[in-house]
Amino acid sequence: MSLSIGDPAPDFTSTDQNGQPIKLSDYRGKKVVLYFYPKDDTPGCTAQACSLRDNYADLRAAGYEVLGVSVDDQKAHQKFIKKYDLPFRLVADTDNQLVEAYNVWKEKSMYGRKFMGTVRTTFLIDENGIITDIIGKVDTQNHAKQILN
Repeated sequence: MSLSIGDPAPDFTSTDQNGQPIKLSDYRGKKVVLYFYPKDDTPGCTAQACSLRDNYADLRAAGYEVLGVSVDDQKAHQKFIKKYDLPFRLVADTDNQLVEAYNVWKEKSMYGRKFMGTVRTTFLIDENGIITDIIGKVDTQNHAKQILN
C-alpha cells in the first residue's frame, strides 16, 4: 500500500543505534523528519546525513525531530554516527518492518542486476502523526534545504 500526503504515518516500535526502544508515537506533539536511506557510510547516504547534521539547528528551530532509518544494524549505525558526528537517532530496521510499512522496500537495479533495497525517501510528519510531505527525489547534498523550503 502506498502512502500519501494526509495519511496517518504508520506507527512503529523498533530500536535505535544504542538498542533503546523507539516509537513514532513518542514524538506526538512534535514534527518529525523520518528519512529512509539505503546504507550507512555510503557516498549518497553520507552526503544526506551530513546535510541534515550541518543544518540540524535550523531543522530544530523549525520544530523538527530527525530520525534516520535503514536496514543496517545497531553496530553499523553507531559507527556511522561516530564517524560523522550525527546528532540524531538512527533506527535499526533489521527486520524490514519499517521499510515495508512505509512502502520504500522495492526492486532496484544496478549494473543490470536486480535486487530488493530501500528507496531513498523522506516523510515529513506533523504533530498529530499525519504525513504532510513526501520527498521522493532526494537531493542528498541539499536535503535539509528541501525539507525547510
